[in-house]
Amino acid sequence: MAIELSNESNSTCDEPSLISVAQFAVAAMGVHPDSDLSITIVDEDRMSELHVEWMDLPGPTDVLSFPMDELLPNSHESGPGIIGDIVLCPEFASKQKVPHSLADELALLTVHGVLHCLGFDHAEKVEEIAMFALQEKILAEWKSTQ
Repeated sequence: MAIELSNESNSTCDEPSLISVAQFAVAAMGVHPDSDLSITIVDEDRMSELHVEWMDLPGPTDVLSFPMDELLPNSHESGPGIIGDIVLCPEFASKQKVPHSLADELALLTVHGVLHCLGFDHAEKVEEIAMFALQEKILAEWKSTQ
């Protein structure tokens, strides 16, 4: 699996861990192992620009996802494709009140981004419950391998 990670911010992140959790999530979701994913780390100014441009919402956010080939879970047999792009903003994520470290939050946001690229959403409560449970399951399984 080719995961391209580009840090365009001044934030220091555990980039190998972000790649590892992304690879784990993609594999756990049954996507072909030769599929491609891009992760970009940006500052709040850039994230604000993207948030307005793509979501028509002001201000920064912690993660944005851009699906490409509309790959679905358990699509391994369909062959490889381009999963999409995930954009993370550690600067914004660090300001959230969460009961874990920034590294853990970025791992969670990476899995969250992968799931969005694979068609999951949390607009409706039932979708949120399913997506967040899956996200926690993948994270727990990944952490058990570290």
